[in-house]
Amino acid sequence: MGELKAMQVLLKAGAAMAVMTAAVPALAQETQLETIVIEGQGSPSAVAPVRGYVAKTSSAGSKGNTPLSEIPQSVSVIGQQEFQDRGITNKVDELLRYTPGVVAQPYGSDPDTDWYFIRGFNATQTGVYFDDLNLFSYGFGGFQIDPFMLERVDVLKGPASVLYGGANAGGIVNMIRKRPTDDPLYLTETGINSNGNAFFGFDVSDAIREDGTMSYRLTGKIAGGDNDTDYSEDLRGFVMPQLTIAPDDATSLTLWGYAGGLDQVHSSNGFLPYVGTVVDAPFGRIDREAFFGEPDLDTGRYDQQMIGFEFDHEFDNGWAFTSSFRYGHLDKYETGPYPYLYVNTTNPADPGYYRLNRIGFEGDTSADTVAWDNRVEKTFDLGGAEHAVLAGIDYRYYRLDNVQNSLFGASSISPTNPVYGLPQPNLNPLYDQELKMNQLGVYAQDQIRFGGGWIVTLNGRYDFVRTEMDDRLAANDDYDTSEGAWSGRAGLAYEFDNGVTPYVSAATFFNPLVGMGLQGPLVPEEGEQFEAGVKFEPGVLDASFTASVFHINKQNNVVSVAVAPWQDQLGEVRSQGVELEGKVNLNENWRMLGSFTYADVEVTGNAPNPALVGNAPYIVPDVTASLWLDYAFTSEALDGLSIGAGLRYKGESFADEANTLKVPDATLVDAAIRYQKNDWTASLNVANLFDKDYVESCGGVGACGYGEARTVTFKLSKTW
Repeated sequence: MGELKAMQVLLKAGAAMAVMTAAVPALAQETQLETIVIEGQGSPSAVAPVRGYVAKTSSAGSKGNTPLSEIPQSVSVIGQQEFQDRGITNKVDELLRYTPGVVAQPYGSDPDTDWYFIRGFNATQTGVYFDDLNLFSYGFGGFQIDPFMLERVDVLKGPASVLYGGANAGGIVNMIRKRPTDDPLYLTETGINSNGNAFFGFDVSDAIREDGTMSYRLTGKIAGGDNDTDYSEDLRGFVMPQLTIAPDDATSLTLWGYAGGLDQVHSSNGFLPYVGTVVDAPFGRIDREAFFGEPDLDTGRYDQQMIGFEFDHEFDNGWAFTSSFRYGHLDKYETGPYPYLYVNTTNPADPGYYRLNRIGFEGDTSADTVAWDNRVEKTFDLGGAEHAVLAGIDYRYYRLDNVQNSLFGASSISPTNPVYGLPQPNLNPLYDQELKMNQLGVYAQDQIRFGGGWIVTLNGRYDFVRTEMDDRLAANDDYDTSEGAWSGRAGLAYEFDNGVTPYVSAATFFNPLVGMGLQGPLVPEEGEQFEAGVKFEPGVLDASFTASVFHINKQNNVVSVAVAPWQDQLGEVRSQGVELEGKVNLNENWRMLGSFTYADVEVTGNAPNPALVGNAPYIVPDVTASLWLDYAFTSEALDGLSIGAGLRYKGESFADEANTLKVPDATLVDAAIRYQKNDWTASLNVANLFDKDYVESCGGVGACGYGEARTVTFKLSKTW
C-alpha cells in the first residue's frame, strides 16, 4: 500500500510539473510575448542580486560562482524580488514558506528563533549558514538574522558537509548579506502590521572614491510593538556597516561589522497541548491569542555582535584566492513560565481538570563562534577536458556557556480564563556547563567538462573535530573527545542544447554534535544521500525548473528519552521523496513560482524504543505544495500597480512518535497589492487572507503551535 501511494503521488507530481512547463510557453504564445534575452551577464556572482524570481548562479553546493544547472543537487534561491512581492519584513523563515523540501515555522511564529526542517531533518541549529560560513548553535545559543540585512537566501537540499564541514543531513540555509555597491543607493522604508508591530529601516551605499576603488554600505533597522498573542511584545534592531576596498580588478577586500538586539515578552504559541488545539477539549479550543506566561515576569532578550572580512585576489597565472572570516558573540537571557500539558486529565471533579501545567524556566547563555575559510581555484584544460579545480581549508570554533534553571509543575493556569500575578516558586538548577567544539577541515573539488555536454563533479573532504564539556553541576559528566572522518560526493550531469540537464549524485556526510546522551557524549551523525533529477532552463523564457528524487540514510540520530539528559543517540532515520520547483520571469508583467514536495520519512532504528521503528517522525507533513503569481500592470492608466496572490498547502503530519495522533492538512491563501510612483513604493500584503484557524504542527502532544493568523502588513519605501 505504501508503494502504491508513493506511485500515485509521483504520477500526480509528474503531471503537475508537465502541466506547469507546458502552460508557460502556451501562455507566452497566447499573449504574444517576445523572447527575453539577457545580455552581458556571463556567470553572475553568487552573491549578486537575483533578477526577478530566477537565479542563475549559486555558491551553495559549490563554494563558487557556479551555474545552478551544474550543481549536482537541488538548490532553491530566494531573491529580493520575492522578499518584496511577498512582504517579508520580520523573519527569515517566513521567506521559505514557498520553498520545496522545507518546512518553515513548524510551531507558528516564534519571534526569537528561525525554524527550518529540510527533507525531514531539523536544520535549525546545524544547517544555518551566513555567507557560506557555518552559524552553528546549540540549545539557546543561536544567532538570529534580520531579512533586511540580506540580498538573497540559497537553500541546498541534501548533505553539504563535503564542502562546508559538519552540516544538517537534509540540507542548509545559506543567507547572503547585502554588499557595498559602486552605484548610489539610498533607501528608507517604514511600515506596520495588523498586530501593531512597526518598523523603520535604512540602506545606504555608494562609492567613496570616483575611481571606484572604495565603496561603503550602511544598513540598519529598528522595529517593535505587539505580537500575535496577548501581552507579547518586542523591540529589536540592528546596524551593519561595510567597507570594500578594490585597488584593481583582481583584488577586493570587504570589512564588515554587525550589532543587533532583541527585548521581548515571549509569545505563548508553540507549547500548547494537542487536546485543546488540534482536537476539542471539554472546554473547546484554546484561543490562539491567549497568553499563558506571566506578563510582569516574562523576559527574553539577546545582544549579538559580528565582525568579519572577505578577501579575493586573482593571480596573473589564473589562480584565484579567497579568504572569508567571521567572529560572533551572543548574550541571551530568558525567564518566565510556559505551558506544557495539563495538570489533571482523568477526573472532571478535580479542580485541576484540564488546567494547564506550567514549567518555570530561566536561561542565561553566552556563545562565541569563529568561522574561517580559505581556498584557491583555477580553470584549465587537461586530457581533453576542462577542469574547474577548487581546494581549501576551513576552521570553525563554537563555545557555549549554558546555565539553565527550571521547575516542572511550577504553577498552573486556566486555559480559558487565565489569572496572572500569583507568586512563582524558586527554580532548581538544570544545566551549568561550558561546551566547546573545534573543527578543522580540508576539502577539494574538481568539476570536469568534456564530450560536448558531460559534467562530472568530484568532491572529497577530511574533518577533524574535538568537542569538550565542563559540567559544573556533575563533574563526572565532563568529557573531551576527538573524531575524524572522510566525506565525499560524486555527480554526473549532461547539458543538452535545449537547456535540459539530467543529473545523478551520491554523497556521504559527517555532522559533529555537542552535548550528552544516555550513552555518553554525542558522536557525529553520519550517512549518505542518493539523488537524481532534471534541471531545465528553456531558451525562450527566463525560467528555471527542477525535478528531483532523493534517498537519505542518517545514522546516530538523536532521539528523545524520558530521563536526564533527555536525549540518546541510538536512532536511524531514512528520508526519501520527490521535489518539484519552477520559477519564471514570464515577461515584464508576469512572475510565477510553484513547488511540490512528497516526503516519506521513516524511523529505521530506535534502540530505546524498538516499537517506533517503521513510524514517521512528527512535524514533517507528507505533502506540501505552493503557487505564487504576480502581475505588474504596464498600461498607461494603471502603470505602477501590481498584484500578487499565493496558495500554500501543507499535508497531514503526525503529532506523536507512536503515530497515533495526526495534525490535519491546511490550505492557506496570501495576497499582495503594490503601487510604485517615481521613487515611492507602497505595498499591502496579507498572509492567511481568510484567517484560517489551524495548527501548523506538533513536536509531541505537548508542543503544538497555531499557524499564523491573518496578518496585514503595510510598507512604504522611498529611494533617494
